[in-house]
Amino acid sequence: MDVKAEAIEASSCPARSGAGSPLGGASLTDALIVAHPGEFYRFMRKQDPVYYDGKIGMYLVSRYDDVVAVLRDPITFSDKLGYEALYASGHFEEFKQILERDGGGFFPDAIKDDPPAHTRVRRLMEQAFTAHRVATLEPGITAIVVDLIEKLADKAAKRELVDGVNDFAVPLTIAVICEQLGIHQVNAQKIQRWSQAVTAQISHMQDRGQMLENAEQICELQNFIIAEMRAREHERREDMISDIVHARLEDGGSLTFQEAVSLIRALIIAGNETTATAVGNLLFVLATQPDVAATLRDSIDDDRLLARFVEELLRIEPPVRGLAKMTTREVVLGGRTLPNRAHLLVLYASGNDDESVFECPRRFDLNRGNLGKHVAFGVGVHRCIGASLARMEIKVAAREITQRIADIKLAVPVEELEYLPTVATRTIRQLPLSLTRRA
Repeated sequence: MDVKAEAIEASSCPARSGAGSPLGGASLTDALIVAHPGEFYRFMRKQDPVYYDGKIGMYLVSRYDDVVAVLRDPITFSDKLGYEALYASGHFEEFKQILERDGGGFFPDAIKDDPPAHTRVRRLMEQAFTAHRVATLEPGITAIVVDLIEKLADKAAKRELVDGVNDFAVPLTIAVICEQLGIHQVNAQKIQRWSQAVTAQISHMQDRGQMLENAEQICELQNFIIAEMRAREHERREDMISDIVHARLEDGGSLTFQEAVSLIRALIIAGNETTATAVGNLLFVLATQPDVAATLRDSIDDDRLLARFVEELLRIEPPVRGLAKMTTREVVLGGRTLPNRAHLLVLYASGNDDESVFECPRRFDLNRGNLGKHVAFGVGVHRCIGASLARMEIKVAAREITQRIADIKLAVPVEELEYLPTVATRTIRQLPLSLTRRA
């Protein structure tokens, strides 16, 4: 596999070649594929678009049309069953017992339920992320971004390397979601630990020892959430935790206690983990592709072009690698007959890289006529609720970084970057950068 081709884009349409297929036993758990999966995806799309990964026991759905077909049929391809089968990496019963004993209970993710149960919760959550409400957040997000950029520049002025992930992307997204939730007394490092612990439960790459460590973190998270909910029960505040605790659904009923805990947990985790990955990807692209950085500088005063930049970034470097589904009947997909209860991983990243849909997919191109077709946020009833907020955070970060920072460069060879071991996201662990404050 050509590692550098994954990071540094050629000016012409890249034409990759490989000596034979990487399939035949290759797995998303392989370290090189975790970090640089592009060639693996390409071979799957051409040779085996619904490839069975024996190491994780899942069918990998790689072609764009098949990805969309699965996402648009939540009845045949169950989100709930797929997610539950992935949870806790084969240690589910022990994990559940730990949470029931030490974490206030085991709370299934209500937002990952299937219709019609999913619909009642989804409509409630959509109210928190309307376009108007998100637009009002831009000044506050800008202030957070500017403060973090100034800290980066001060650190760089001392000739210290900065970490684009842990010094910028993670504290940015945690600060934004905590502000919305009304959480002010927990430091970013603790929330990052909680987030990684929850994400690890769907990573398919943790052993029992890691599961036990992560379960302890999740117990701490849930006990924190429950305490925050109890406080809002007695004193309603102007924040999203209060909105959930006191929510009234369309049928006049309220959320159950279990649903409320799971939704707040989802907001804390999804509200920072995947968006932090996206912001980290932004910095990675700016540091490794000077032509793209120049394109952003030229677009910075044009809000339409800036919005297109964000969409192309999400297409070419989506924060979510893929999410799980499970069939509820025998079905034909991508030319393969799948049995009932087949476990799938729907590869958003491969769909976004499908050359039959996106011409020269590895080229960063603001002029694509079909930018809106990318599936970085999913499609259908389970499309990411927080997509508008994520877009806002990425846009503000891109704008302010370009205006305030110059000469962003990767401080280590791209081959040395490490990624978190998970099939769910492609998250850079650390991103060492050199940079200077723009005059």
